Amino acid sequence: MTRLCCSRFERAARKQGWTRIAGLDEAGRGALFGPVVAAAVILNSKRRIVGLDDSKQLAPERRTQLAERIRDHAVAWAVAEVDAQRIDAWNIYQASRQAMTAALQQLAIQPDYLLIDAMQLDVMIEQKSLIKGDARSVSIAAASILAKTHRDSRMEEWDTVYPQYGLARHKGYATPDHLEALRRHGASPLHRYSFAPVRDAGCWSTGAIQIALLPDPVAP
Repeated sequence: MTRLCCSRFERAARKQGWTRIAGLDEAGRGALFGPVVAAAVILNSKRRIVGLDDSKQLAPERRTQLAERIRDHAVAWAVAEVDAQRIDAWNIYQASRQAMTAALQQLAIQPDYLLIDAMQLDVMIEQKSLIKGDARSVSIAAASILAKTHRDSRMEEWDTVYPQYGLARHKGYATPDHLEALRRHGASPLHRYSFAPVRDAGCWSTGAIQIALLPDPVAP
């Protein structure tokens, strides 16, 4: 059976004359804490990296191994962050696009063709948006792995600053223990206040139940 994640989109682009094909993806879009991280990767078409796939489908140890191989063997790669304050100001969709654009601009070699996971960028470069692209294109998969491993390492760093939230375990996502920590401790300066669970954690009336008052007794 043919692997879903393969290089057919890259091969198709090369047949059309494009030579510097970059994959782009983000990590942390649904998290409650910290930045959204994007990566851009131009793979070496002559140096295959075995095992590239959607980062969410890979074990953490495997992601780390593949990230090292990508950094060692890619023609060019870059990672960029957009912090929680800008996410709150812009919204997560626009913040993700800005992170991808920043990663693209940081590449040492500028691409002439982009493969992007379910998004379009306002840049003057030919591009193709792929739904579930991180599971279909090796270039997008490589970007997803770099973005995910970078963001996970940042969450481990912030866990030492805000140990009460358990960031090293859940990486800032809305797990039950993270939501409980928000309820008990409130949000940190690096939480995304535009996200409902964070916003609700600062509201004293969250979860309150209004009880109907009984009418005053009628005087005799």
